[in-house]
Amino acid sequence: MDPLLILALLAMGAFGGFAAGLLGIGGGMVLVPFITMIFTARGFPEELVVHMAIATSLGTIMFTSLSSVRAHHKHGAVLWHVVKMLAPGIVVGSMIGPWIGKQMNSSVLAFFFGVFVAFSATQMLINKKPAAARDLPAAPGMFATGGVIGILSGLVGAGGGFISVPFMTWCNVRIHNAVATSAALGFPIALAGTLANIFYGWGEPGLPEYSLGYIYAPALLIIVAASVTLAPLGARTAHRMPVRQLQMAMAVILYALAVYMFWKSAQ
Repeated sequence: MDPLLILALLAMGAFGGFAAGLLGIGGGMVLVPFITMIFTARGFPEELVVHMAIATSLGTIMFTSLSSVRAHHKHGAVLWHVVKMLAPGIVVGSMIGPWIGKQMNSSVLAFFFGVFVAFSATQMLINKKPAAARDLPAAPGMFATGGVIGILSGLVGAGGGFISVPFMTWCNVRIHNAVATSAALGFPIALAGTLANIFYGWGEPGLPEYSLGYIYAPALLIIVAASVTLAPLGARTAHRMPVRQLQMAMAVILYALAVYMFWKSAQ
């Protein structure tokens, strides 16, 4: 593999892992556009490149979430009872999301991802958190909420933090606990979504060598090597300093990535 490609993937993984630990966002919103750029430059089939970028990103979250949640757990911030209530719906939804994505062509999927990233960037920029207005719902409501989180996360290759964190904050969960719990939810999202992307993409014509369904294994391994190293640093940073300035910088980056995905969808 080209050394420059390896360095680019390592840099992406480091940045995505740090963002995942810091903000509980899973890193997917950052990784997918950059992976799309790299796969396009490598000459991967245009009709598969966004699907592969999303699937590969989701695969990395499976490892990043384990790394970041370990650091959050050391601070006692993960609400495991909330994880247990949301996880069943998340697993079901995360297997449905990739199936929906398979029905979309690459341009539509790129546009949808761009909308999602632009919305998330706006949410991060204005930093408006929903007022704590109620308690967490009962089991059926948690299952339904988990299903929505899973479907959207599986569709765009993200960790679900931009739904789960505001939802938990609205339900009177402290922001640090919400971020930590969102990081823990990244694992069931990524595991179910990764298995679904392998299944739905298996035997797809035109996939490059070393692909597992829609997942490009070499990129996955390189990104993971960097992301699991930086995710704990991001998690520790979240507990040691105000993250507002970092949120604003991240929002600007996400807007730029959204513009790229809109441009990609128009090609």
